[in-house]
Amino acid sequence: MTDRITRIFSDLHHGDRGSQLRSLAQVTPLLEGIDTLVLNGDTIDTRPGPYPERTAAHRAELEAFCRAAAPRIVLLTGNHDPDLSALHSLDLVDGLVFVTHGDVLFDDIVPWGRDAPQIRERLAAARAALTTDEQRSLEAQFAVYRKVCLGLPQRHQAERDFWKYLASFTLDVFWPIDRPLRILRAWREAPERAAALARAHRPNARFVILGHLHRPGVWRARDGRVIVNTGSFCRPLGSTFVDLMPDRIVVRRIVSRGGEFHPGDVQAEFALADARGSRTTKP
Repeated sequence: MTDRITRIFSDLHHGDRGSQLRSLAQVTPLLEGIDTLVLNGDTIDTRPGPYPERTAAHRAELEAFCRAAAPRIVLLTGNHDPDLSALHSLDLVDGLVFVTHGDVLFDDIVPWGRDAPQIRERLAAARAALTTDEQRSLEAQFAVYRKVCLGLPQRHQAERDFWKYLASFTLDVFWPIDRPLRILRAWREAPERAAALARAHRPNARFVILGHLHRPGVWRARDGRVIVNTGSFCRPLGSTFVDLMPDRIVVRRIVSRGGEFHPGDVQAEFALADARGSRTTKP
């Protein structure tokens, strides 16, 4: 009898020219041998855009893919697909594993983006309208984030003309001028921010699995929690997936081969028995 496997990855960005994914069928090899697939946000872009029919087509394609796929597929929201699902996070393995897209770590969702000041103002205003109990609720925070995200337009993500896409993409990448420094700061701060989120809202979680930052990696926070970012199907840094099994957690690279995406080398592995033993200890 084979182990039951829940596989998690994120940031397909299907429909964006910057994604390596041209068809959802390309990830079919990543479904083999698993029981559940969790897509942890930014699977497609459902925000308002200049070509609503194209957004609708991507949504219909994803729905068809989910119906036809053999394993169960769970969709979590991200900042690009804030209304794709009613699920914004998952608690797995008796609460040892906390899965969420990761934009909730930042008060401006994308601190490296030119929308950051506007987003920060909108989030602050929406949070100020919450009651004291709601301000302590992670679900209420998710609702605020998703509402703000849904009010942000698609830009280069929606452009069909190559040259217009390239111009818009270049502007988004290189403006503001300190964008590279903002990205590096977000990468540096994310693991400890994720650990702080877990301490506040999921104290029993020993693993936090994120996307959003497009930087695959595994880090151990100061309190001992393991933070995993699965990366992105966009270039240049690539993507990984996380397999949850009855006795262990495995992080593996995703590789492109023959026009499809396949499991690659193991990047990290953790025994769940060790995590269960440390769950009740103080960080």
